[in-house]
Amino acid sequence: MNVLFLGTGAGIPAKSRNGTSIALQLLEERNAVWLFDCGEATQHQILYTNIKPRKIEKIFISHLHGDHIYGLPGLISSRSFQGGESLLTIYGPKGIEEFVRTSLSVSHTYLSYPISFVEVEEGLIFEDQQFQVVTSKLDHGIDSYGYRIVEKDLPGTLLVHKVKELGVAPGPIFQKLKNGETVSLDDGRILNGTDFIGPPQKGRIITILGDTRYSKRAIELAEHADMLIHEATFSAKDDRLAHDYFHSTSTQAASIATEAKVKKLILTHISSRYQSKEEILSLCNEAKEIFLDTIVAEDFLQVEVPKNKKE
Repeated sequence: MNVLFLGTGAGIPAKSRNGTSIALQLLEERNAVWLFDCGEATQHQILYTNIKPRKIEKIFISHLHGDHIYGLPGLISSRSFQGGESLLTIYGPKGIEEFVRTSLSVSHTYLSYPISFVEVEEGLIFEDQQFQVVTSKLDHGIDSYGYRIVEKDLPGTLLVHKVKELGVAPGPIFQKLKNGETVSLDDGRILNGTDFIGPPQKGRIITILGDTRYSKRAIELAEHADMLIHEATFSAKDDRLAHDYFHSTSTQAASIATEAKVKKLILTHISSRYQSKEEILSLCNEAKEIFLDTIVAEDFLQVEVPKNKKE
């Protein structure tokens, strides 16, 4: 599981930052990619990565401002030409289906795969055996949502050394024990598979927020997350601008991370007014004064979400 930032800018593209888009790569977990927002030219950014559009299984849209959705029609269309055949599900606020279907209809775009839409409301919006996704409305000029992605706890692994100590050779018996089955050995001994399984491994939590002012709901979505991805459109010294435009500052994002007790904070959605290395470093240092484990994302930054230690 890792996060790849395809675009980290706010509002309009800058020379060093494309419009917002974040890829959550779940290749080992489910051989798929989940995309969060799809700013203009997201498909161009993908060309410089190892992401295959046909692997994109779900797209989660935070809100319907252009810098978060203008890349959708092009990416959806190109997915057809790049071998996409599997279902693509798009989640987003009311209006997302109308936007996409109108774009495809007017441009006479034919898709080689089915597409479905989930117009989100607060609460649980997706769950299967591996993951659940919860959303909540944030504080922005229009409906804007944050997403909490929760990996379900993983089963413990087979304690191979413990089995070998009993003189059992690797083979079919190992697999049965790993499955928790009861096994009868040739010498009459009976082994209960549950006695040879290690403790479960706690699933990981990632919170990815849309555009927002400082919000208590953001704290709830981010609680004890392994990684919080939070917009920091403005510097702390520009807090009035942040409030007026329904955005957050670097220090507000850090306060959310502190109150939510997350492990790591990544700042993104950076205004084009901050372009120099010194300005970006200042944004980071502002946040670090409140929450130490903070970095500022740049386009194509890739960050692994490490597995949690076994309980």
